[in-house]
Amino acid sequence: MLNQKVKILIVEDDPDMAELICDLVEAEGWIPITAPSAEIAQERLQHETVQLVLVDHNLPGLSGRAFAQRLRAQTDVGIVMVTAAGSATDRVLGLETAADDYVVKPFEPNELTARIKAVLRRTHPQLRHDRESDREQTPAALRLGEWAIDLAQRRAVCLTDPTKTLTSAEFALLEILAETPNSPVSRAQILDRMGADSDRFVDRNVDVLVLRLRRKIERNPDLPSHIQTRRGKGYVLHIDDAGSSP
Repeated sequence: MLNQKVKILIVEDDPDMAELICDLVEAEGWIPITAPSAEIAQERLQHETVQLVLVDHNLPGLSGRAFAQRLRAQTDVGIVMVTAAGSATDRVLGLETAADDYVVKPFEPNELTARIKAVLRRTHPQLRHDRESDREQTPAALRLGEWAIDLAQRRAVCLTDPTKTLTSAEFALLEILAETPNSPVSRAQILDRMGADSDRFVDRNVDVLVLRLRRKIERNPDLPSHIQTRRGKGYVLHIDDAGSSP
């Protein structure tokens, strides 16, 4: 389905787990590159160009979460977090890493490869076969300024800069808000839809995610025209007509 020249950096300190993931990656025709720590992973990235980084949450030295945050500040490479932390609060905290997706240990092999493929499709659409690209040239369902959003195909394209992408969490937030355009959605509702407990420890994570999405979609994130705040009610999405110009 995806180009077999794809390189995936696996940052995992457990040798058995690293070997298992390597086998899964090679079975898909991709090229695995391993690193037992974030520090060594950073060295690998100085010499290798990779399309996706698979990083364990708990690493010796620099944590996987801190590594993902640092990596996201430097590049738009796809990032999938692998964590043994299965609580709702821990999962929502993953939003702050700017990772594209996460997988909780123990995971099914099919689940991991499916999530990797989903991130690769979104972050590297040029890796698809031509026939897949042709099939997906469909009109956008939503228009948000310079962005064309196709909720059915789960695609978001910046018309002025196609290299820009939305992370999985950012797109999920957009989907939730788009279900009831022009109507506010509370933080509790957003957290519930994302599979998280709505408590005081994670409310601010929604605000962080909204801020990230605004920075990508809004012409002026400080004066948003699409994703607006309704005091005491949550967030509301205002959309353009599908055929309007940016």
